[in-house]
Amino acid sequence: MKFVKEKDSMGTVLVPENAYFGPQTQRAVENFPVSGLRFPPSFIRALALLKKHSASANRDLGLLSGPISKAIVKAAGEVIDGKFDDQFVVDVFQTGSGTSSNMNMNEVISSRANELITGRKGGKSPVHPNDHVNLCQSSNDVIPSAIHVSASLLIKERLIPSLGSLLKALTGKEKEFRKIKKIGRTHLQDALPITLGQEFSGYARQIELGISGIKSAQKNLYELALGGTAVGTGINAHPQFAKKVIALISADTGIRFKEAGNHFAAQSAQTASMETSGVLKTIAVSLIKTANDIRWLSSGPRCGIGEINIPSLQPGSSMMPGKVNPVIPEAVIQAAAQVVGNDTTIMLGAQSGNFELNVMLPVIAYNLLQSINLISRASELFAEKCISGISANAGNCAANIEKSLALSTLLVPYTGYDRAALIAGKAHETGKTIREIAVEENILSEELFNRLLK
Repeated sequence: MKFVKEKDSMGTVLVPENAYFGPQTQRAVENFPVSGLRFPPSFIRALALLKKHSASANRDLGLLSGPISKAIVKAAGEVIDGKFDDQFVVDVFQTGSGTSSNMNMNEVISSRANELITGRKGGKSPVHPNDHVNLCQSSNDVIPSAIHVSASLLIKERLIPSLGSLLKALTGKEKEFRKIKKIGRTHLQDALPITLGQEFSGYARQIELGISGIKSAQKNLYELALGGTAVGTGINAHPQFAKKVIALISADTGIRFKEAGNHFAAQSAQTASMETSGVLKTIAVSLIKTANDIRWLSSGPRCGIGEINIPSLQPGSSMMPGKVNPVIPEAVIQAAAQVVGNDTTIMLGAQSGNFELNVMLPVIAYNLLQSINLISRASELFAEKCISGISANAGNCAANIEKSLALSTLLVPYTGYDRAALIAGKAHETGKTIREIAVEENILSEELFNRLLK
């Protein structure tokens, strides 16, 4: 790889010859190669979107010339389209304000804008990364704004549709199984009969509540820190800058973003991100509960519960022929566990709002966006490759009800609790069913027992 010399305020640095980024980005790459983790495309797109509309607003405010603004807008549009994904090379674990990633974006856009104007990429003229691309901005208000925009777009475009698909699949099974009776279970022990449809209605309701929760939480993400610049006072920004940029972003995305009600809170705290993560964690726990139930209900096929059948996707063992595992439920559980862990990281990050700036913005952004993506994809797969293909094993469901000692509860109004308990014990000792003993001892007729069971 060939390198070229480039200068910045700290001196000369060697930058890859084919790079669109400049010396500030190169310094970040050299000094902070912590994890090899990079921001996801959703964050890069949101950051470029802010730069694109900032250039348009600054032109309208008379702060940028038409040619420079036009070049920045085009270059930022190409970033949004993914043309320069390989140029965003800064590690997630960097300066806590996200300045390194902000400058990575500024340098790529200015470099490409210069190429559009002069035919040569790089440099700081005629388009300067700080003076032009970053005009009226600071990393301290841009990065929190990019977090909110990227998260809002992912929730709108991926998360809510994915959860909606899962909800549709679960409610479909609720209706399909509404007449199939099965044994209920509490404390992992046999309890009273329910229908399989009722069991699935519980899973569906959890997802329904999750959708409601995320729609409520996302409203606070609509507040953008843009306009606060370095410490929240808006120094070096035109008074109308934030209003104009946010209006353009709103028109572009179809989301009604607005300027933060208090810039000091918007830049020093990450309340909306933490709230959103909390809802994602709640949804993750709901997915874990549902996926685990599906695993247990489909266990077997001969020596487990076996009340439902799930699609077979791949051989389940490297040494046991014919074994098939609940692959999708287990993948969902693992993805959900990652989301729960991410929430702890986001909580710790939100605690680091020292004075006028939160200094764990990059890790908050990375984990929040990963959680949204994980819940989205897990929900899609769960709906498509598992829930939609579930069938009921009605024979096992009926047999388990008939064998259950919990049916002694039906006798209580006729015998009292104590005698019903003795009957359950007798059934257990003899291997007979509650029905058989109830009929034998003239406690209930066959007809009345069936009616009570219904």
